[in-house]
Amino acid sequence: MPAPHMASEPADHLLVPFASASDPACRALMPGLQLPHLTALLAELQPVHTDNGADHSLSAPHERALAQAIGLVRADGSAYPDGRLPWAAAQSSTPELPQAWFTPCHFQVGMEQVTLLPGDQLGLTDEHARPLFDALAPYCAEDGITLRYESATRWHASGEVLRGIACASLDRVGGRSVEAWMTDSTANPAGDQLLKRLQSEAQMLFYTHPAHDAREALRLHPVNGFWLSGAGAIDHATVLQPAPTMPDELRSAALQADWTRWKDAWTAIDSRNIKDLLERARRGEPVTLTLCGERVAQRFTNAPRGAVARAGRLIKHWLGNAPAWKTLETL
Repeated sequence: MPAPHMASEPADHLLVPFASASDPACRALMPGLQLPHLTALLAELQPVHTDNGADHSLSAPHERALAQAIGLVRADGSAYPDGRLPWAAAQSSTPELPQAWFTPCHFQVGMEQVTLLPGDQLGLTDEHARPLFDALAPYCAEDGITLRYESATRWHASGEVLRGIACASLDRVGGRSVEAWMTDSTANPAGDQLLKRLQSEAQMLFYTHPAHDAREALRLHPVNGFWLSGAGAIDHATVLQPAPTMPDELRSAALQADWTRWKDAWTAIDSRNIKDLLERARRGEPVTLTLCGERVAQRFTNAPRGAVARAGRLIKHWLGNAPAWKTLETL
């Protein structure tokens, strides 16, 4: 099967991850958001699709929206089941083979929960990550998994055991209790149990590794496990469309529960990305905006616009534009 590849012409599509969050601290500051360009843009656009989900779905709304935008769907055109978006395979030259990402992480044990801190929050570099990778790779090979080092914070895995595995993305579990995200894959129970055993072996292996003591001596969180994500394979020839523009500032702040920084990031995105999209829309160019919270993703566009949509737009202008945060709090 030929590898999926990206089409050459980008679309005027802005996809905003973590445009809203479920944390009460985030909800409390939403009415204070000053987003004049987003307010004006929403008045120009019409909602065309709403993806309703739950706070604890394995795939985050922005990941489901991204998959839809680039055409990452099953052979029959339907969406992949929750937690089974094959992101690793989609970026591979052999997408028909089951693949996944292993992310080295720190499981922080508290009084009532275990919280996961992914590698990009640990200041992890090759100095400590590579020796841990080298130690784990032979264990993976014994279980039919080929591990390849991509970076300090992401290791590529491939093997038949990864087919049909449902797993929570890092954008779901990062910085949070892992209990809600430890699920069983009904499509591949044997593979699921093997991977859980491998995760337990990695915890013991990393705990006794010299890199553990080296990081503790530097007052850094030691790596004591890995998280599996993006597992699966693509079973049909796929041509992926260009990815929409996806600002990362809101995501970064939300995953660290830094809501002051999240609010500042929204102000910056409003004055940059949203302003640009608004100017395009007012020039009559077709544009698409997708706003994603932790439950819902909603897509808006300005074309085509029928008589009913035009009437709705006029009514909006007569009544005045609702502030943007009113839309964000529904996500």
